[in-house]
Amino acid sequence: MTEDNIINMPIKDSKCPICSKPAVHKYKPFCSKRCADVDLGKWFSESYSLPEDETDVDDYSSVEE
Repeated sequence: MTEDNIINMPIKDSKCPICSKPAVHKYKPFCSKRCADVDLGKWFSESYSLPEDETDVDDYSSVEE
């Protein structure tokens, strides 16, 4: 098997989070460059976001060392 064949082989039991097709090693965890780019576009457009930490700095003053 050549390296190109291995890179493009589906990953067993791993599905693309965008389209649910089998993921491939080259674009892990995605199945293609297109799906990887769709995901990146969602991050850039802020469709995805990480939860904001609502801990206030003043809350740490009550923690004892």
